[in-house]
Amino acid sequence: MNKALSPEARAGTTHERVYRQLRQRILFGGFHPGRPVTLRGLAEELEVSPMPVREAVRRLIAERALELHDNRRVTVPAMTKERFDEIIFARHVLEPELAARALPHFDAARIASLRAIDEDIDLCMSRDDAEGYMRNNHRFHFMIYELAEARTLLALVASIWLQFGPFMRLVYGRFGTANLQDQHLVALDAFERNDAAGLRRAIAEDIGQGMRFIGEEALAE
Repeated sequence: MNKALSPEARAGTTHERVYRQLRQRILFGGFHPGRPVTLRGLAEELEVSPMPVREAVRRLIAERALELHDNRRVTVPAMTKERFDEIIFARHVLEPELAARALPHFDAARIASLRAIDEDIDLCMSRDDAEGYMRNNHRFHFMIYELAEARTLLALVASIWLQFGPFMRLVYGRFGTANLQDQHLVALDAFERNDAAGLRRAIAEDIGQGMRFIGEEALAE
């Protein structure tokens, strides 16, 4: 027999849901760099009390995805040259390593799933759907990384993506999504050949290509 959730369990469920919702917004462009939002406004938008919003924001601040100001407003932290260089360094160190560790766990069915995601990316590009592109690009990368069986490295990479996600949306919103996806095909070919070195290179090239656009735009701001 199903039992009703206790108030404590309901609160925990709400807190986690709000955290996930805000996290998704950051990753896929719901928070615009330089545009503050209030905790009260977020609570009203999500139709919850301020408490779970405060807790979710606290967690996201710890992940360096948001920062809180004295007026109870939150913003995406500004992108500095130092921060940008650290993000690029961390991505180049961690993401090709995760991809190489995931390679032994990929079979024909999983490679086919990756190809289907890549086709969704192409569809979003043809429709100028920046948010859809970002969501599917995230799916593509994290389907790979989650199979690496390296939970600590995966958590680090997930946190890093939160830090540059809002700037991806800024770039794609202004310049479109053309010429930002080619290395996925190279990575898929490397999966087919069971080529770890080729896969590392493809992921590294993909990172460099995307981050170059972000740097040109975000640092110019």
